[in-house]
Amino acid sequence: QVQLVESGGGLVQAGGSLRLSCKASGSIFSINGMGWYRQAPGTQRELVARFTTNGSTNYADSVKGRFTISRDNAKITVYLQMNSLKPEDTAVYYCNADIKPMWSVRASGCWGQGTQVTVSS
Repeated sequence: QVQLVESGGGLVQAGGSLRLSCKASGSIFSINGMGWYRQAPGTQRELVARFTTNGSTNYADSVKGRFTISRDNAKITVYLQMNSLKPEDTAVYYCNADIKPMWSVRASGCWGQGTQVTVSS
């Protein structure tokens, strides 16, 4: 079994900062494309930031200059530093990655359980 576990969400005032963490665990052969998505009530899940397979990063236009994605390969963990938070950043934030387990011949997309981020005005 493989899993992604997020942490670091919470309630913060507008202009504040939060740091999310997502750790992958289990019998993992390979992992690629770790990143973050978010979903606000009544909306579709959207990309926030992620690493591509060649190691570059993609960001949603709405978070560029405010959010930074980073990772620790040894810990199989990806982080999302969120600064200058706005009320419109309020959402459940989900970690995602393409994981190939030890027992499988192919990779598949995996999701964490999500962590709530609430930004008050």
